This record gives sequence, C-alpha cells and structure tokens, in this order.
Amino acid sequence: MQCDPDCKYTCHAHCQDLVHLGCRRNGKLMDCLAPHDALDSSCNKGQDVQKEREPHVFLSKEEVKEKIQSYNSSVTDKLKMTLNANGIYTGFIKVQMELCRPITVQSSQSQGRCAHSNNETAFYLPDGCVNTLHISSTNTVREVIEALLKKFFVADNPAKFALYKRCHKEDQVYTCKLSDREHPLYLRLVAGPRTEMLSFVLREHETGEVMWEAFSIPELQNFLRILDKEENDQLQILKNRYAAYRGKLEEALRGVFKPG
Repeated sequence: MQCDPDCKYTCHAHCQDLVHLGCRRNGKLMDCLAPHDALDSSCNKGQDVQKEREPHVFLSKEEVKEKIQSYNSSVTDKLKMTLNANGIYTGFIKVQMELCRPITVQSSQSQGRCAHSNNETAFYLPDGCVNTLHISSTNTVREVIEALLKKFFVADNPAKFALYKRCHKEDQVYTCKLSDREHPLYLRLVAGPRTEMLSFVLREHETGEVMWEAFSIPELQNFLRILDKEENDQLQILKNRYAAYRGKLEEALRGVFKPG
C-alpha cells in the first residue's frame, strides 16, 4: 500500500483495511487510504499469479434489498436469499471440499479408506464433495469453516483449514484465499448466484502455513500410519510388477535354451 509516489510505506494487502496514515506534505495533512488495486499475494491463478484485491463496498439497506431481488430473480435452484427487518440477510452458499490430507472424525461417522485410533478415525474425503450451508450476512469465513467441519463431524482444529474463492475473469480462473474476517454471503450476493462466476473451496493451509501445534498426538500418529500403509502398498505393487517381469524373462530364457 502506498498513498503517494514519494511515500516509502508499504504493508500487506490483508492489513490495509486496518491502516490509516496521517501524512504531511509541504505542511499539509494528507488523507492516505489504501488503493483498490493493491495486490494480494494469496490470490493466484494456478500456483503463483497475483490478482487484484476486490474492495468491500458498503451497501445501504435499500441497495441490499435491490441486489437480493436481482439475485433471487436469477436463482435456478431455489436457494434464494431473504432480507430480515433488521437488515441482516440469510442465504445459501455451496462449498467444494478439496482436501489432500485425511480428516479426523468419530469412528461411527467414518467411511472409505481410513486408519483407526481409539474412538477417532482419520480418512480421506471423496474428491469433488460439495456441501451446501445456510448462513447469514454476519457469518465470517472462520464461522463458515467451523460450520462445515461440524456438519461433517470433523474433529480437526478449524485453524488447519482455509476458505478460498474461485472466480472467472477474462477467460482465466483465479483462486484466492479469504481472510477470516470476510463474509462469504456478501461475496455471493455481489457476484450473483452463478457458480461459474464465483465458487467457494475449502482446502488445508499450504504446507508452509500449517499450524502443526493444532494437531494432536493421535492425529499425527494416524497420519503416520496412513503414510506407512500407502508406502507398503506402493512397495508391494512394485514388487509384484518386477516379479511378473522376472517370470516372463525366465520363461523366455527356458524357451531359448530348451533342448532340440
């Protein structure tokens, strides 16, 4: 963030809403606010392409009412929004689960490939799983993550996960990690109901961002058991493949040296 060409002050895009500078130039007080085109390094296309950070525009109650009416007129799946008398609106968002690591749930709720530890089970969530949540405009990203985990009976610490928005712009697809204080339903309202324009994705934090202290000892032990099992499975597949090759070679050699 820079308020003037001569200013050397810079801050991260996620912090700019919390910063208000009172700079003086030629003895005159300047009102320095973050520009709307600040780059946010948490937004990317693929792995490392940055995307402009979209500012949060305050909407009046009348503007919210108009947007909700427009939104509901475009809805095709009956998941409409409702504006309450107090100005808070409620609605639905769909979140795609893109989890690479196993999650920990109660054993009675587990399905699929898993490893057990006491009353908990670590297992991989099926790819492409989509969950629909009914939330309000006051719900933050952190609350949405907690609600998703609760709905799936996930015992893992919510701090291990992050919510991303995926949007299309100029024939490109961008994925951007949302900050904990953002409001997903507001983003849904502004973007409209089409998931092609905006969708939400739940992922683990990147490897460098993992809060390992959030994992319990049984969880880490479960992960090690799963890794050991996968390693043994891959070793067995490799051994079987080479055993098959060896058998074919030995059979061919017997044919070559078979007496007259």
